[in-house]
Amino acid sequence: MNITSYSKEKIQKGLTDARADHPGANDYIRLLFAPTDINEDNFERACDIYSRIDPDNYETVVIIESYDEVLDKKLPMPSNKYFETPLGRVEVNDYMRNEFCDEDDDFFIHDEGFNKDMSLFSQLMMLQCIFDDFSVVSVQIADMAQAIVKELAHVMQEVLAPRRALIIFCCRLDNRYKEEFEKINKLLEDENESGLLNYLNSGESNMEGVATFIAGVLVAKAWELDIRFLEDQYSNYRGSLLTGYADRQKVLL
Repeated sequence: MNITSYSKEKIQKGLTDARADHPGANDYIRLLFAPTDINEDNFERACDIYSRIDPDNYETVVIIESYDEVLDKKLPMPSNKYFETPLGRVEVNDYMRNEFCDEDDDFFIHDEGFNKDMSLFSQLMMLQCIFDDFSVVSVQIADMAQAIVKELAHVMQEVLAPRRALIIFCCRLDNRYKEEFEKINKLLEDENESGLLNYLNSGESNMEGVATFIAGVLVAKAWELDIRFLEDQYSNYRGSLLTGYADRQKVLL
């Protein structure tokens, strides 16, 4: 059962329960790696990462996901003025959407890839139970070419670095692929970017949303953030092994 059929009360309870299991909000989170589809299998894990963010730290959210087919536009963004879920409307940050277009020619305001099954709507349901007020930009990656993914990451770094923005990268690696997850995690720990990109672009990965994951890794590296996945807490869980967040450790003077 998908989260879009959940009540606000059920989602809020999941978030409250998750907060009881960790110290509280993490003021240094800039990125989330979230399941492409939040459902009964991964709801607990999704609540874990979302419960760690402090809504007062952000004014807008950028939600990035991969599109399974190549579209005419490489990085389309829906033209909506708002998105609507069962919990209400969320306004689109039109200024930032246009800023992305101004920054790079591959960004287009275009509706070719927009549909009701987008990961966007699962993420919005979680966000609407945390934020009183926020805006959103939805970006789809419709081309796996390394140049496109790197350009997306570059634009995110340049435009969002000074902003109070949270970026959500939607991707999934099922829990049965633990060996692959360990390989990916080892490449990340070793800071072996070329090895990671070569593997993920080889077509051998079982990951859903490869391009989105790569973009998230590139942004995290550029901002010197540490990526933290939750596999240790959920070793027997059926949710995505890639669920996690990226933050910067507080420097003690």
